[in-house]
Amino acid sequence: MKELIVALDFPSPDQAIAMARHLSGQIRWIKIGLELFCQSGPAIVQTMKDLGFNVFLDLKFLDIPNTVRGAVASATRIGADMLTVHIAGGKDMITAAREGIQQKNIGPAPLLIGVTVLTSMNIKDLKGTFPLRNSADVPSIVENMSIRGQKWSLDGVVCSGQEAGMIRRQCPLPFMIVTPGIRMTQIKDDQKRVTTPAQAITSGSNFLVVGRPITMANDPLATAHAYLQALEK
Repeated sequence: MKELIVALDFPSPDQAIAMARHLSGQIRWIKIGLELFCQSGPAIVQTMKDLGFNVFLDLKFLDIPNTVRGAVASATRIGADMLTVHIAGGKDMITAAREGIQQKNIGPAPLLIGVTVLTSMNIKDLKGTFPLRNSADVPSIVENMSIRGQKWSLDGVVCSGQEAGMIRRQCPLPFMIVTPGIRMTQIKDDQKRVTTPAQAITSGSNFLVVGRPITMANDPLATAHAYLQALEK
């Protein structure tokens, strides 16, 4: 499975819906993140479903187990096809998230994906936040979190393409790897651990998440096609 997910990181539902309509019929998956969801509410998920998209609801739940159980149950009921929780929440929280999904009695269950280390962070950022050993590095942290997440019943993880190969060796299919920070070239913005589509796919990623390089392009549809062609190659 190799899929492109277009991130609709817009501040208003009107902008997001207009872009979704522009891409409808060409792209199978879209991502709804915190900004759009907080502005639009759950209705935006159904709107995207009505337009024919699979929805990656990327809200990165991190809270006490009971709260996450309820939040995941709600996200499942509104039709999310994939959703995220922070692996840092631990085994009990992830177990509760799985229980929240299982409260849905009909239809396919969404993929439960664990967030490892954000692609906007590098080891300097992590050491500035957590009391890590001097020998610590991002790949080993991501690998450890992914192995634990798989044991705790996650369907996959979010990580950069730089860690995807290591994770794939430790966590074979059907475990999914979702990779943001995808760029056609190594140009960086607020993403610090970026990879090209070819690098991510070769390393074992299943879903490539691309936002602004497509949605802010002069021709978003043509740019999306270029990313799709890169996946096919």
